[in-house]
Amino acid sequence: MSGGNGNGHQRVVRIEDLRFSYPDGTSGLDGLSLTVNRGEIVALLGANGAGKSTLLLHLNGILLGQGTVEVGELPMRRNTREIRRMVGLLFQNPDDQLFCPSVKDDVAFGPQQLGLSPGEIALRVKSSLEAVGLTGLEDRNAFHLSLGQKKRAALAAVLAMDPEILVLDEPTGGLDPRGRREMISLLRSMDRTLLLATHDLTLVQELCTRVVVLSGGKVVADGTPEEILANNNLLLEYGLA
Repeated sequence: MSGGNGNGHQRVVRIEDLRFSYPDGTSGLDGLSLTVNRGEIVALLGANGAGKSTLLLHLNGILLGQGTVEVGELPMRRNTREIRRMVGLLFQNPDDQLFCPSVKDDVAFGPQQLGLSPGEIALRVKSSLEAVGLTGLEDRNAFHLSLGQKKRAALAAVLAMDPEILVLDEPTGGLDPRGRREMISLLRSMDRTLLLATHDLTLVQELCTRVVVLSGGKVVADGTPEEILANNNLLLEYGLA
């Protein structure tokens, strides 16, 4: 992927002064602003509690804070249903996403909600499982898969919705070295805009075109992986090294 080169830098996400507090009063986001262009692969870095997961959950309307969230020019509050078709969210824990009797049922669930024909659903299930390397495991129960396979099954379920933007929470978290390599290779093959919250700096170096550092629910740094990862004082200050 070109990281947005040659696309006229078409904006696909615009967030302005986004604020959100949890019911117990804990601040999740504190005036965060961010723009993402089509084709970018953006890493969200920050210590635990910096606001990474909270931000991801605003990108398809699971959480609704105060401020502006637009996806593809559509304001979130009036277009949540449409935006959920455009933004595919991969949770940190695949068990939060897989709940059907078999892998193929999990992957088919989203397209069924879209009201697609049985033929189109079958096609999407087949192509999504092929894309993540799980062909042959269609009839397995997800709970009998390894963590790496579960993460890929959950990703297949997201891909079956054919989203323009993929939003991923710790996609390599908990994986062994082989599982990490497979996930990074898989994400590299995706011809989509990606936003991923991660603590995996190797993933950032190998995959991402841009790094955004969060702290206290706002953006504190934004640059290329080379710029951010070479700034040792920045990494130490925000708990990244």
